[in-house]
Amino acid sequence: MPAESQARQRRRRRTHLLLAGAAGLATAGALAAALPATATAEESSARHGGGYTYSRYQDVQLLSFNDLHGNLEPPAGSSGRVTELQADGTTKTIDAGGVEYLATHLRKAREGKKYSITAAGGDMVGASPLISGLFHDEPTIEALNKLDLDVTSVGNHEFDEGARELGRLQKGGCHPTAGCYVEGEEFEGADFPYLAANVLDEKTNRPILKPYWVWKKKDVKVGFIGVTLEDTPGVVSADGVKGLKFKDEVETINKYARVLQAQGVKSIVALIHEGGLPASGAYNYNCDSPGAGDGISGPIVDIAKNITPQVDALVTGHTHAAYVCTIPDPSGKPRMVTSAASFGRLYTDTTLTYDRFTGDIARTAVKSANHVVTRDVAKAPDMTELISKWNTLAAPIGNRAIGYISADIPNAGTESPMGDLIADAQLAHGKELDPETDLALMNPGGIRAPLTYAAKGSEGDGVVTYAEGFTVQPFSNTVNLQDFTGAQLIQVLKEQVSGTNAAAPKILQVSSGLTYTLDLTKTGADRVVTDSVRLNGEAINPTATYRVATNSFLAGGGDGFPTLGQGTNDLVGSDDLAALEKYLTANSSATNPITPPAANRITVVR
Repeated sequence: MPAESQARQRRRRRTHLLLAGAAGLATAGALAAALPATATAEESSARHGGGYTYSRYQDVQLLSFNDLHGNLEPPAGSSGRVTELQADGTTKTIDAGGVEYLATHLRKAREGKKYSITAAGGDMVGASPLISGLFHDEPTIEALNKLDLDVTSVGNHEFDEGARELGRLQKGGCHPTAGCYVEGEEFEGADFPYLAANVLDEKTNRPILKPYWVWKKKDVKVGFIGVTLEDTPGVVSADGVKGLKFKDEVETINKYARVLQAQGVKSIVALIHEGGLPASGAYNYNCDSPGAGDGISGPIVDIAKNITPQVDALVTGHTHAAYVCTIPDPSGKPRMVTSAASFGRLYTDTTLTYDRFTGDIARTAVKSANHVVTRDVAKAPDMTELISKWNTLAAPIGNRAIGYISADIPNAGTESPMGDLIADAQLAHGKELDPETDLALMNPGGIRAPLTYAAKGSEGDGVVTYAEGFTVQPFSNTVNLQDFTGAQLIQVLKEQVSGTNAAAPKILQVSSGLTYTLDLTKTGADRVVTDSVRLNGEAINPTATYRVATNSFLAGGGDGFPTLGQGTNDLVGSDDLAALEKYLTANSSATNPITPPAANRITVVR
């Protein structure tokens, strides 16, 4: 049977299961010891009539992941590894990720499971490597269709290109400007629903996509409500969220839980693109070891504590952390909260025990564990074919050399070598636009990957290709110049560790010449030592004017930097990737590669 016909057959088969609404070591998180004493999930209830035996309890498998970000191929460097806690307290790293392996693991996990659902917690697309981003993430949607994803919430990155483009990814159709990428083939869109319960059209005050969705098989029904973080406008460019309102996560989920209950759907899972920070970076850390939920902090904790007990489990994301925790609901009862890190390196396997008598989940029986998407399994042939198809289309652009490096340039740490390199590139571009440009600032969240010395293809070690540069900076921001007073510049640095960034600091990467001390033993804005801030060795003059280069996201006050939105004398330059490409080309060669910056511009006191 032709592949296209098989896909259509699969969609038809899956439709019958649905009711639409508007290997690594793993630590299992279990809510309690047992099911109600009357039965277990596998035994039959003593209910005999009409010649059949009726099973009261039915285990439903929920496979989930989040924050894939279009990583179809195995991610590079630390982005393609997970940390595993060993029995003796030591840790080791494991290479992980890649949809060829994710598909194999998910398909293996589903074997023998008659009732299985696959769900995701948002950011499936956006900030994607070139193989997906170059084609407006159509390749990722195709891959998710092949993975048999049933449902996902939207994340903030689903809005990188605006609500209209998100609608196209859902419904299909060729890109309005780029057109169709494969002759004679129109993009079919997602087989699965995107849920956006708390994203409203400002004019109609209604959700832009379905707020909830119900999975159904025989007499088992599980409802899903999907939301993104309320602060999405703070982490997405203004154009991406134009005309939209983002409502409170808890209020929205509680509202639609009531709607589902009124429809007779008692088993409910919330897909929330907001997350937490576990006390350990190991994927198999038991965050309940101190006590239920004690090993995790961050926004998801308060959200989980306030979502109605009618919701039985939370699949979360956004922070790119891995955790399987129980956090008490408003009634004080523990409830499962999970996240599978990012980039397809993990998947979560949760067992929801459905009680046919009540139509609800037996919460005391919920158990869950994260599993590594190891690369020691066979690749899924259909994913290999998909990757090959899109790589062939991308190759003429992606394989072009744009620079040379002498060693890995990491993007990890308070100040990273990759951050310094990008800031230097933007300063150089700024000086081309205006020789009076003094410095550049780069947001750490915009640096999506390291540059690795080892060749990924046939380009040779140390060669930086356009595809690798795209993976580092995929957002198509422009480099903008603005004027600020010295006092405003100091305030920008203080906003890294105060205001909305107080609990989770966002340390800007700085260009050569700007130095200061960050004292993490202090609190709030005091963590930036004002008297230590120097530009080319001289103290910042509060009344002087400084010309600052940033990307357009920061220039609009994004990432909790309102003062960066107050600059004057704006000048818009080229896109940030073009600036990086030009800098690498001008400052490196095969015989004289760039050495990774020392990352010593910010002195950190701990």
